[in-house]
Amino acid sequence: MAYNVARKLIASHLLSGVMTPGTEIGLRIDQTLTQDATGTLVMLELEALGLDRARTEVSVQYVDHNLLQTDSKNAEDHDFLRSACQRFGLWFSKAGNGVSHPTHMQRFGIPGKTMVGSDSHTPAAGSLGMLAIGVGGIEVALAIAGEPLYIRMPEIWGVRLTGQLPPWTSAKDVVLEMLRRHGVKGGINRIVEYYGPGLSTLTAMDRHVIANMGAELGATTTVFPADEQVRAFLRSEQREGDFTELLADPDAGYDVAEEIDLSTIVPLIALPSSPGNVVPVREVAGRPVEQVVIGSSANPGLRDFAIVAAIVKGRQSHPGVSFDVNPSSRQILQDLTKMGATLDLISAGARLHQSGCMGCIGMGQAPANGRNSLRTMPRNFPGRSGTKEDSVYLCSPETAAAAVLTGTVTDPRDLEKLFDLEYPAPQLPAMSIVNLAMLEEPLLHKEASQVALVKGENISSLPDFEPLADRIEAPVILVVGDDVSTDEILPAGARVLPYRSNIPKLAEFTFDQIDETYPARAAETRDTSGHIVVAGANYGQGSSREHAAITPRFLGLRAVLAISFARIHWQNLTNFGVLAIEFADAADHDRVQRGDVVVLAGIREALAAGTGITVHNKTRDEDYAARHRLSTRQVDMLLAGGLIPWLRERRAGGTGDRG
Repeated sequence: MAYNVARKLIASHLLSGVMTPGTEIGLRIDQTLTQDATGTLVMLELEALGLDRARTEVSVQYVDHNLLQTDSKNAEDHDFLRSACQRFGLWFSKAGNGVSHPTHMQRFGIPGKTMVGSDSHTPAAGSLGMLAIGVGGIEVALAIAGEPLYIRMPEIWGVRLTGQLPPWTSAKDVVLEMLRRHGVKGGINRIVEYYGPGLSTLTAMDRHVIANMGAELGATTTVFPADEQVRAFLRSEQREGDFTELLADPDAGYDVAEEIDLSTIVPLIALPSSPGNVVPVREVAGRPVEQVVIGSSANPGLRDFAIVAAIVKGRQSHPGVSFDVNPSSRQILQDLTKMGATLDLISAGARLHQSGCMGCIGMGQAPANGRNSLRTMPRNFPGRSGTKEDSVYLCSPETAAAAVLTGTVTDPRDLEKLFDLEYPAPQLPAMSIVNLAMLEEPLLHKEASQVALVKGENISSLPDFEPLADRIEAPVILVVGDDVSTDEILPAGARVLPYRSNIPKLAEFTFDQIDETYPARAAETRDTSGHIVVAGANYGQGSSREHAAITPRFLGLRAVLAISFARIHWQNLTNFGVLAIEFADAADHDRVQRGDVVVLAGIREALAAGTGITVHNKTRDEDYAARHRLSTRQVDMLLAGGLIPWLRERRAGGTGDRG
């Protein structure tokens, strides 16, 4: 049978199930990635699981999100993470070493391997021919412990690329074109696989840009073949020995077909406040810009910074523009500096920030209220920047650089006339400066077993949740519409993220982007009936942070009734014992109002039997049909109260560690 790249990767790691779209499969996981905004809970989960040592080939903990140390919280959590890496046998990437995704690609990514990460942009590693999937932290913890990853087998969406990108466009415009065509739901339950003659013109780092923002399409992951471009990248990182060719069979087919002629791509931009709100830059040219931010995992390559430096070289940023640069890794900053491009950026007025996620996660560089901010980042959900009334646009480095010089949204192709500027072609070094100084290797097992976890006062234990009740009668205390993101359920940023390992405190921020009264109202019923949330389509899109499931659960959330769910958040809700069900008729969403009392009866029997669930609106005396998409394994897990109590039950019963 002829296989595409995605099916080859899945087949070589398949532990259970069959590769039929929609059915549950179990996969062996080779590598894991965690970052500090989610990794603290992962390490607490490893402690709760009683792990002695990581069972994966490679597991790496990065410190790249919470870099602002305005008090002791972040520093103490970094100490905890370092001690946990020593105790459990993980690599530790120190603060300032770089954003997890490009740094992992540079140092650890290997074609043909599988990886899960507690970050939704983990699929960026698909640029190297890996099967890399973003999941909740508890699933990463299980992978580190040697457990399979269970997912619903996706459709494979083949996107054939032809032609070559024209001047003043780049890889960011390619993925923005995908978002323009399909929006933030187009990739749900799909793996996007790029192939075709146009691939030869895209470097591995170009592919990283496209694979990274496949998360914004809602895709399970994105994959590219491991070809000569991947070999060239690994050679430049002095790791050519890790290269293994991985190509689709010549007659391989795809479940869904698409084609993009790269030569027809134009500069594109995502308008506030969704990555799917994409238009040509020309349509919105002239809008004033007060901030431009370069960096993040969505445009992390040396080329992405070098092209901006070349465009602004010898010029000065517009007087009204704050020009901010976040180097994506220390290694890339070293290469950029050796080229002289760092001096070009600073001379043009750039403010150089730490190597890390920073502004992308709202950890600094928050824009002024209502002022336009252009960013080479992956997301512009409301308030994600750290400013509640923000106005964030997503664009390529070329479009961002044009705004730096003009102070307005400007089609970069117009720079030729405005500044007599030809499209630059920066000469990048053939070999990167390899920097291993800020990567700490795992300790030997004997040494590791003697390490005690270092827990500051801000680190709390995971809360215990009771098993799912057979009958829920509870008020609906929140009704929301479509495409609510995890940033809106639980904000990120400098105000909130320092409490990521303190669930009781973190819960105080739940839904405060949408309704600041939610935590107090939820607390009123927390110890009695609990409460229910009603949502529209694609509920929980965006970040993989499981905190967005844990804090509502801590506040008494019993069930979410939605039109549909984003994959990772749906799984996170189940992992922590929250019933996630869907309206059989989407129109019923509008019939439920805040304050309605809803009754779900015979839940356990319905879940076990695989039948529908009737939702009775006691206030309006109406019934709504609902359904779930849980596997038998997930039903058992939910009935036990979540993944951790389910594992405890199985181990106590002697049923082993694998499902």
